[in-house]
Amino acid sequence: MAELIVQARHLVTGAADRHTPIVVDDGAVLARDGVVVATGSLDEMVKLAPTAPVKKYPKHAMLPGFVNSHHHVGITPLQHGSPDHPLELWFASRIPARRIDLYLDTLYSAFEMIASGITTVQHIHGWMPGGYGAIHEAATKVLTGYRTIGMRASYCYAVREQNRLVYQADEEFCASLPKELGARLQAYLTTQVMPFADFMRLFDQLTAENAGQRLTRVQLAPANLHWVSDDGLLAMQEKSKATGAPMHMHLLETALQKEYAYRRTGKTAVRHLHDLGLLGPHMTLGHGVWLTAEDIDIAADTGTCICHNCSSNFRLRSGLAPLNVWEAKGINVGMGLDEAGINEDRDMLQELKLALRVHRTPGFDDDVPTPTQIFRMASEGGAKTTAFGSSIGRLDPGRFFDAVLIDVDQAFYPYQDADIPMLDALVQRAHSRHVSAVYVDGEVVYADGKFTKVDRDAVLAEIHDLLARPRTPEEVARRQLGFDVFPHVKKFYEGYIRDEPRKPFYEASSSV
Repeated sequence: MAELIVQARHLVTGAADRHTPIVVDDGAVLARDGVVVATGSLDEMVKLAPTAPVKKYPKHAMLPGFVNSHHHVGITPLQHGSPDHPLELWFASRIPARRIDLYLDTLYSAFEMIASGITTVQHIHGWMPGGYGAIHEAATKVLTGYRTIGMRASYCYAVREQNRLVYQADEEFCASLPKELGARLQAYLTTQVMPFADFMRLFDQLTAENAGQRLTRVQLAPANLHWVSDDGLLAMQEKSKATGAPMHMHLLETALQKEYAYRRTGKTAVRHLHDLGLLGPHMTLGHGVWLTAEDIDIAADTGTCICHNCSSNFRLRSGLAPLNVWEAKGINVGMGLDEAGINEDRDMLQELKLALRVHRTPGFDDDVPTPTQIFRMASEGGAKTTAFGSSIGRLDPGRFFDAVLIDVDQAFYPYQDADIPMLDALVQRAHSRHVSAVYVDGEVVYADGKFTKVDRDAVLAEIHDLLARPRTPEEVARRQLGFDVFPHVKKFYEGYIRDEPRKPFYEASSSV
């Protein structure tokens, strides 16, 4: 039975509400076998476990490990040659991306996440060619990467049945193209086709293979409304009910997705999901930028979670999500870095600052984000969107001991007035360089700039050497396909919203 006591100058176990963090000065955590047993003073913890080793961080704040509630890849789209186009064009621009070993790719982004205090990630995988065997192998590499580095991961493989490139059936869009180009695109899209039954088989197989694992869990992901049929959505809801696995679904990321939902269902996407019976605490909606006032009420009434991807929404011109209204309605909100944050990395401490600042609407009322609220989104709020749920996200007895230690002396140097509460100052002033240690499951996985289980320099060198090689013939052909298809995708979306002029987000969502 492994016991450990960790003490810090400030222990933040969680948040009581959006204004009130729970802080124990000179506080300590007693963990046993990777689980928090008790919190309090060092003397109290030593009395409970007299022989437990004690690790002291006298200059630090200890917080629950952050949760990245929405993540996809390691090497970023920009690194792969895809600029920050609007989302619908961005998909086409990603066709030329190089192939990379997914074990290495997973480690690459895990390095950045852990170094900024992220201990758990919601990894939403997808878009893989090659059929069931290749996809199962790819999923296994991702899961193995997280287990190897010692990071917690809630994994799901996104189900896509249709409309793989634009908001139209693959066959119809390909038929609208010049014949030779349409044939090439159809062949490419066909490599990603997998029968719906195989998506469910993959979930079942990965779940069975994951039995007994502490760091990884498997959940479900209907990729988005335009990608999944109603029959598929209903089948996934039944699978979720039968297994208890939560679901994460991209939804209403852009105005065009809002328009698609009306064309397909005659109502909003959220109303449609609600009428199908898919909403509830087990469902997380990724992005949700274009929710209507009624949609937000439905999400609140059903207990549905939302993941806020602030950087991604800005980078891909999707809009500004109504975070302040979500909070006012009591919706549980997590924080997601998506492909990469505003600084082209996976830095949660930077994302906290961005989300805190951009929602500061004019006025004097208490209706803008607080530092504690943003911290809660990145910890307990995010935890509720994953398959780990209430077993992570706070440093409370019975939860896994996942924690980040931040050097407040360095973060606050040369001065910080004590009239600013410690957590408020930390959220606004701490950076990744101030992260001294990260614990996952009671083990140190990162300390003093070094990873304890994986050689970062060796992995980065291997990635560099792999991608320094010339493109394969398949990659060359796919690169040309992406260039050739892009203008046709842009033409498809020109005038997509015809019924009424598109309003700026602040007008379209003024009621929310």
